[in-house]
This record gives sequence, structure tokens and C-alpha cells, in this order.
Amino acid sequence: MTEGLKSGELEEGKELKLEEDEKVIKSVLEQFEKKREFAGFGNIVVSVVAIAASLYHLLYAYFHPYFALNHRAIHVMFMFILLFILYPLSKKWSPRKRISILDIIFLAASTGICLWIFINSSAILRRAGVFDIRDVVVGIILVIIVLEAARRATGWAVPTIASIFILYALMGPYLPDFFAHKGYSVKRISTYLALSMDGIFSIPIGVSSNFILLFILYGAILRKTGAGQFFTDMAFALTGVSRGGPAKAAVVSSTFFGMISGSSVANTVTTGSFTIPLMKKTGYPSHFAAGVEASASTMGQIMPPIMGAAAFIMAEFLAIPYISVCIAAAIPATLSFFATFMQVHFRAVTLNLKGLPKESLPSIRKTLAAGWYNIFSISLLIIFLVRHFSPERAVFWAIIASVLSSFVMAVVRKEPLIEFWKKILEGLKEGSLGAVEVAAACAAAGIIIGSITMSGLGIKFSSYIVDASRGSLFLALPFTMIACILLGMGVPTTAQYIIISSLVAPALVNMGVLAIAAHLFVLYFGTRADITPPVALAAYAGAGIAKSDPWKTGLSAFQLGIAGYIIPFMFVFAPELLLIGSFPKIILCIGTAVIGIYSLAAGVQRCMIIKAIWYELILLFVVAFLMIKPGLMTDISGLGLFVIVYLLQRFRKVKIEARAA
Repeated sequence: MTEGLKSGELEEGKELKLEEDEKVIKSVLEQFEKKREFAGFGNIVVSVVAIAASLYHLLYAYFHPYFALNHRAIHVMFMFILLFILYPLSKKWSPRKRISILDIIFLAASTGICLWIFINSSAILRRAGVFDIRDVVVGIILVIIVLEAARRATGWAVPTIASIFILYALMGPYLPDFFAHKGYSVKRISTYLALSMDGIFSIPIGVSSNFILLFILYGAILRKTGAGQFFTDMAFALTGVSRGGPAKAAVVSSTFFGMISGSSVANTVTTGSFTIPLMKKTGYPSHFAAGVEASASTMGQIMPPIMGAAAFIMAEFLAIPYISVCIAAAIPATLSFFATFMQVHFRAVTLNLKGLPKESLPSIRKTLAAGWYNIFSISLLIIFLVRHFSPERAVFWAIIASVLSSFVMAVVRKEPLIEFWKKILEGLKEGSLGAVEVAAACAAAGIIIGSITMSGLGIKFSSYIVDASRGSLFLALPFTMIACILLGMGVPTTAQYIIISSLVAPALVNMGVLAIAAHLFVLYFGTRADITPPVALAAYAGAGIAKSDPWKTGLSAFQLGIAGYIIPFMFVFAPELLLIGSFPKIILCIGTAVIGIYSLAAGVQRCMIIKAIWYELILLFVVAFLMIKPGLMTDISGLGLFVIVYLLQRFRKVKIEARAA
């Protein structure tokens, strides 16, 4: 652990204990933790399987010894073994109880089927479309297993939606004319979904097996080797002395952690246990502190270079390199980060908060000296992605670099090597365990994709969107936004993105939206669900730690992340924000967007230089609207009004200071 900030303690001459109630934090962790806890032999079994899974995926990333279906079957096997051991049949059963007979049946059946597919993959693919009764039985059982796995890992929403799509494929002839299709038999549906590359083993589970687990593993290795503490200390060293420094550091560090964890709720609970009490100690209201953490944690899923799991699936859907997704997402994500950062600053000005004493913060020089090697693997990852290595190969070498650089530093510092390798094994274990829920959601999403492909629903639904909006993007985009947020409230971001992008993105593309813009639009609003009341899970997790009102916390998180609700509309109408177009137009568009987002943040917090009065507040929102909408006249008008608001605030501040003197 680097010098300065230590396990919730801030050094200020002497160590000061932060206001944190460990029992409250533990109860929040348990509330959002779905897994059983094992000790003794049970923990050894889980550890061995999880570590074996991580090692297998690392070996596959380098050697690629099998075809895609073989690899995906082994991936599902490992994930489902862990899932049926760790996730109980019902929440009414204590997570600490031993596994039941039903757990063993599901575990054995999923393992046996995946091994059977692995052994017979060539024969299965050769006889595609000509299946016997054995194939049908296996297919039906596997579909049921996937639905049950998704229910245990993600709740009822995903398997319910998947079941509706199965019924849609089955009941086609009996549906209203618009949705009707010829219908498919149980034999055809079960084998198509379970024994082809278009259902359970389609793109989502392929991305989970090739990319997502490895990136989650990379994040776990970074945390175990001390990179997490290094970046947290750097965030506090750089921002802690400024107004509202702890909140700004929380925005920086939580965005980074949300990027490598891929889960806004998990990140809120993990980093929030430290940042939220520190923000409260500085003077921020409890609900605002929790809202900052929730909003920043949610931003991680849209922040390059390691975006959430859905970004890898997006690259596969669009058939473009992953780095192209990162490049397109860079400016919008930076604008979202900038908006939250500035809102934190404006609230600090309103509350007249000060930064932390410099002597109580980590030293930038000492922090860099102690943890500079943590930058190496991340830099290597970015370099490989820029040089168009596959994400799989890039993250493989990043993991190797992280382990080797940490090992060298452990040797140089003469640290006990047995402790170092214990941390690496813990990272290998956590990497696999962190991928289980995503794998279950991806497998269930494969059922949805397969049903859509079979029935042709995607084309019909896209046509319906175009007709309902009368070909107008001004209607189609809000429809899509509402659908994304509503679905995202009960469905993980990855599954939500897969469903909406399959149904709606083609319609937006047909209406003239660039494909990358349409898919990023869907992704953005899928992530917003975690901070959108009334079902704002990340905000409620933060509220539990902050001991704040959940509703007020949800509204604060919504306000702090409000730019994320507007930026998607901006890049749809101004693709220059996705770095598409001529250089002068890109620069102009970015400049006006920055002013617009700055004004929006100031308007939401009712402060720019000083607290705004009513007419300044109106002008700030007008500036935000004008600068957000691209166009020469709107840009000139917005810039003029922005200068007026700035001068009004500046002159008023001078008068207030003169009176005080």
C-alpha cells in the first residue's frame, strides 16, 4: 500500500479514523452479494475450479488449440460449474448452506452436455438441420439449464424475456398479423438454440469466452498487485488539495475501477466504502457523496480503453476492431467525466468547501516512485490495441506484463514471494468468479438472439420503429432511450445492449444514423439505468454505505450523470464527437460541446464562479441547449450568452468581495 491513504485512514499528523460503520458496509455488501460462502474443503474446490478456468482461458488466448464451438463449450462448462456451486436455488436458502441435490443435478447435467458438445462438435456442425431425438433432448435440457443459470445469477428478468422470445418462435402462426410468422417446432427451436453457433453459443458467449473473462481477470490481477491503491493514491495526490478534493478523487478513481470491474454496483460498493465516508468528512451531504460514487462508477462502463463487457460485443456486432469502438467512445466518455467532475467542483464552491491539507495527502513523487510499474501493463495494453492486436491477445500480454513487473518489484523489495504468488492465485480465482454472472447473461442473451434470427423479428421490429416514428429521428431516439432505460432497470447492461441493439439499432441505421453511433446510443442508455430512479441500483448501494435516503441519493446520482442522457443525442446528430469527419469540424464540435456541458453542469448545481441567481440560471440552461445542438447560429448565440453569464458572475463576485473588505 502506498504512502498517504491507508485502509480508510487519512494521515494528518496522526491517523484519523474515517466515519465508517463497518457493520453497515458489511450489510450492504451482503445485500448485493448473491453467492454462497464456503470455508474449508468447499472453498478449496471453488478455488481450484476458478483458478483452472482462468489458466485455461489464458492458455487458449495464446495457443488457440480448438475451434470456436469447442472453446465456448468449455467456457460455459467452467462458468456453470462455479455458478451452480456458488449461487443458491433460492434467496430464502442461506448462502452459507451446503449445495442441494438440485444444484448437483444442474451442475452434472451442464458439465456432461458441454463435454459432449466439446467431444462431438465436428459431428454436430456437420449434421446441422438433421438432428435425432438425442440431439433434441440435449437441446431442451441445455436451454432449461441456461434459463435457470441466468435466473440464479441475474434475477428473473433475463430468463423471463428469453422465455417470451422462445414462445414467440414457437407460437408464430397464432400471433397478430404484424408479429406473425410460420412458427417452428420444438425440435427445430431446441437444436437451433443449443447446438448451433446462432443461439446459446453465438456471439455473446463467444465474446464472454474470448474477451470478457480475460479483461475481468486483468482487473482482478491489477487489484491484487496493488495497482488499485496506486491509482487511488494518485487521484488523491492530484486532486485532493483542490476544492472538494475527495469527491474529485472519487470521480477519477471510481471511473477507473468501474472501467476494469464492468459493474457499476460492484464498484460503488467496493470503492465507495472508502470514498463516501471521506467525502462526508469533507462536508458533502451524505446523499450527494453516495451519488458521486454511483455516477462515477457507472461511467466506467463507457470509458475507454477498458470499457464494460458490452463494448466487446459491440465490436463483434459491427465487425470492427475493438480499438475503433474505443476511439469513437473517447470524446463522449470524456465529456461525461468532465460534466460530473465540474458538478462536484461547483457543489464544493456552493458549500464553500476546502481541499484536504497537502501534508495529509499522498506525495505524487513518492506514489510514483512506489507504484510506477503499475502503469506499464496498461500502457502495453493500449499500445497493442492501437497496433490492432486482437483484444484477446492484447489483454493476455497485459496480464503477463502485470504479473512479471509486480514479481520483479517484489524481488527488488525483498518481499515474501509466497505472499506474492498467493495474491496472484487470488486474482486468478476472482477473475473467473467475476465472469460468472456475465457468462450466464450472455448465454441467455444467445437464446434471445437465436429466436430473433429464426423468426425475423429484428426486421419486423425495425420496420415498426420506423413506422411509429414516421421516419423522424426526433421521435425514434426518445423511443429508443425509454426502451433502453426501462429494460436496463431489470436486465444487466450486457444483456440489455444485446436485446435493444438487435431490435432497434437497425431501424436507427435505416433512418440515417451511423452504425457506431446507433450502438453507442443504446449502450449509453443501458448504463444510465443504474442511476435512474426509481430503480437505481448503483445509487441505492451507495446510499447503504452513506446511510442516506435512497431516493435523494438516486436523484443526486441522476443529476451528476445528467450529461450522459444528453451526449448520446449530441453524437447522433454530430458524429464529429465520435472523431468522424474533418479535423477542423471535429475541433469546433468538441469545443462547443465542452462549453455546452460546462454550462449544463453549472446550471444543474446552480453555480459557476459563485452561486447563480435565477436569470443567470436560465441563461446557463439556454447556453447548454444552444451549444449542444450543432449549428453555426446556435454556436455563436450560445457563446455570446456564455460570455454574458461569465461577466455577470465575475462582476457580482467582485462586488461581494469589495463589500466584505
